[in-house]
Amino acid sequence: MHEDTPALDPGLDLFAGIDRLRRDLNAVILAHYYQEPDLQDIADHVGDSLALSRRAAETDAEVIVFAGVHFMAETAKILNPDKQVLLPDLEAGCSLADGCPPDEFATFLAKHPGHKVISYINCSAETKAMSDVICTSSNALHIVESFPSDQPLVFAPDRYLGSYVARRLGRELVLWPGSCEVHEMFSERKLVELKTDHPAAVVAAHPECPEAILQHADHVGSTAAILRFARETDAEQIIVVTESGILHQMAKECPDKQLIPAPGADETCNCNECPYMKMNTLEKLYLCMRDRTPEIVVAPDLAARALAPIERMLELSR
Repeated sequence: MHEDTPALDPGLDLFAGIDRLRRDLNAVILAHYYQEPDLQDIADHVGDSLALSRRAAETDAEVIVFAGVHFMAETAKILNPDKQVLLPDLEAGCSLADGCPPDEFATFLAKHPGHKVISYINCSAETKAMSDVICTSSNALHIVESFPSDQPLVFAPDRYLGSYVARRLGRELVLWPGSCEVHEMFSERKLVELKTDHPAAVVAAHPECPEAILQHADHVGSTAAILRFARETDAEQIIVVTESGILHQMAKECPDKQLIPAPGADETCNCNECPYMKMNTLEKLYLCMRDRTPEIVVAPDLAARALAPIERMLELSR
């Protein structure tokens, strides 16, 4: 248990307690693939950002409990202004969202008149509100392709995802210089060493990784796409180059395959783990449902401006 989590009765069955609260609150629990295993196992739905956005938009529950990070819960609130949205730890942020301050982004956009703006969902409501459409790693290629080839585009806030899309489509994009602190920490040298040690292994990598990493991948895709690739590949060994939380679902769905997590560049830390995703715990999930806090609040005018580009993404992704 984290030091800042209040002490609970050691005899409390957290799984049973959360189930009871879920019924009492008419709540739905959404969890991202990067959450710790207990949170994935107790969730009603586990998925990537696109799948969870769809679930949030479709739910009939009165309360949405988001085991993820702030921008995910904020997106759920924008899609459900009349529902209560809870996040187990309000400090669970995102380096991509934090690295794109709205005032600086507005100044950046002013330097690129005539450009349409595509923002990766890993951003704040303020950034979304300045965008024409939102994308996720699952649909970024499709979203960019939905614009005419002569339409100038800004892509924010992940420069690595943006550059991957630009290379795949042969299209110039103006990139905001942001990055995910987890995915940019993977070491090309260590990945090559892993491939040398496991010559029969295939490599599955997330497009938030730098190009030096992606050039060694047999498959590049979102967490959901990586999971699908693991199920479908004939390879018995898979080197996984994304946040290690995905390994829980991969192991459940591919019990006969060897999953090899790619290490970060720094051997003194778990650099393939997102520190923000791991701030949520089973104890915090129970407490946030019991106390109905921390609650996500988005000003109505901001929510209305951010809703349009999110809805456009959902329409384009049907």
